[in-house]
Amino acid sequence: MIRTQIQLTEEQAQLLRAAAMREKVSLAELIRRMIDSYLKHAPQPTLAEKKQRALAVVGKYNSGPNDAGVRHDDYLAEIYAEGGQ
Repeated sequence: MIRTQIQLTEEQAQLLRAAAMREKVSLAELIRRMIDSYLKHAPQPTLAEKKQRALAVVGKYNSGPNDAGVRHDDYLAEIYAEGGQ
C-alpha cells in the first residue's frame, strides 16, 4: 500500500469517523472503499472521446522549425557555435 496524506474539513473528518464506526472498519479502510466505489462508477471517456481530445491539440503548439527531423545536426551545430549547450 502507498501511504498518503489528505486534509479534511472538521465536518468531513467527524462524519467519516462516525461512518467507519458504524461499518466497524478503520477510517483508512472506509476511505479506500469509497475511492474504489468512486473509481468503479466514475464515467470513463470512450475511445472516440480520447481520440477527439488528442486531435484537438494537434497543431495547437509551436515547437519551432518544422524540419528538425531532417536538419537536427544543423540546428545543433548552430547552438554549439553560439556557445549554447
